[in-house]
Amino acid sequence: MSDSSSLPPVRLLSEAQLARDALAAPLLSRAARLARWAGPGTRVGAGGELVEEQLPEAAGVLGLSGDDAAAFAGEAWRVAVDTGLVEIVDEQEGTVEAGEDLAVLTSGAPQDVLGVWLGALDTVLADASVPDLDDLVEAMGEDGEIDLSSLDWDPEAEAEFLDGVLGNLYLLTVGENALGEVPVPLPALAASMIVPDDMGEPTNDVLEQVSDAMMRLDDQFRLLEPIGLVDFQPVDEALMADADEEPAAPVDDMDVSRYGVVRLTPLGLYGLRARLAEAGFSAPAVGELADKGADTLLDGTAGFPPAAAQAEIEQWLARREPLAAARELLSAARGTDPGAPLRRLHCQQALSLVGTEAEPALREVLDNAELGGLARVWLSEQGAPDVPAPSEAMVFWLTIDTVAAQLAAEGNSTELQALVEGLAQQHSGFFDSAWRVDHPAAPDVLEAMGRLHPDKKVAKEARKAAFKARSQQAG
Repeated sequence: MSDSSSLPPVRLLSEAQLARDALAAPLLSRAARLARWAGPGTRVGAGGELVEEQLPEAAGVLGLSGDDAAAFAGEAWRVAVDTGLVEIVDEQEGTVEAGEDLAVLTSGAPQDVLGVWLGALDTVLADASVPDLDDLVEAMGEDGEIDLSSLDWDPEAEAEFLDGVLGNLYLLTVGENALGEVPVPLPALAASMIVPDDMGEPTNDVLEQVSDAMMRLDDQFRLLEPIGLVDFQPVDEALMADADEEPAAPVDDMDVSRYGVVRLTPLGLYGLRARLAEAGFSAPAVGELADKGADTLLDGTAGFPPAAAQAEIEQWLARREPLAAARELLSAARGTDPGAPLRRLHCQQALSLVGTEAEPALREVLDNAELGGLARVWLSEQGAPDVPAPSEAMVFWLTIDTVAAQLAAEGNSTELQALVEGLAQQHSGFFDSAWRVDHPAAPDVLEAMGRLHPDKKVAKEARKAAFKARSQQAG
């Protein structure tokens, strides 16, 4: 995953919905059933695991059968112990009883249920980083001890690899240009961890590493699906058949889903966001600013993609009376600091979502140098009568403010270049007037216009105007 500590905002389901999903996760549901089954006659080993003689009964309680029934029952029991659904009463005797947290699943608040689920997720993620059973058996010596050095297994590196994969999957799910509901092919996830960003055509060695990582992920996601973290379609077993064997059915070589595809569930998004936040990442969720002040809202949504910013603002407005909200937004939009232009841009976007009830608040700031232009734009868009025409100075001030906000939001984007070209073309003598504008961002805006405009003559005019503006402010 990227080293950036700030992640795109994520839209989460309500805690009540997420808690229902957590209770429905097959693995947590099985763990709860075993916790209710546990009693004075249930025996565990030194590590808290069910003794082998009890596994068939536990599997029967869960309605499991087949070769893997005992393993599934053992996994569910381990989750029950690790999450406090089961408590060991006597370590010497190896007896257990239902834990206090079992009641949380039936009568606890949604947040408490999700806390139990997060504990179960930690257990499963730890299990997913352990070598598979076949490798452990091969590494077992005659004395029954496992020689970890023969496994070429680094527990810390394995955990970091899985965390990195899940982090990349999170980034592919959230954000303005993310895949969202579209499943991600396993080869793409594996490549995101193996192939360097600056590599052109991958070498055979790198491709082999990607293939190995893909098969490792196939095993890991099979473990992670029952806890509700992901929806997963495993690698087609026909791809792993011996070359001399015929596939069981015709296959389409262009069907990437044959190589495994995975998608984070809404519960998985919640879980990964919680883990990322715990690891020190800034992992905002839409709706977190709804009870904050307008200043926090405008600053907090500055780095949000447009759709997420609008959703956040809508939730903020839903808790407030329109006229009071408009006044609070306008007050927060004031200022001459570097962040002020972007705050005003977000204020303008927020006000576009407020109805005509906000009109008195906009009329109150018509004479304000920083907000008067913004107010006139809003009133005109609402079709309000008697909107006074802005002075030339206000027009130029608003123009500089708007470009400064776009620079802060997007940098040197194609859209901003088109805006710069349009301004220079529509206003004769634009730069001669613009450098005189009493706006702290005027020098930087004019300098950017000189950098962005494709016409060398116009670009030179902009740079000259930037120099004059800077000299004026220095004087």
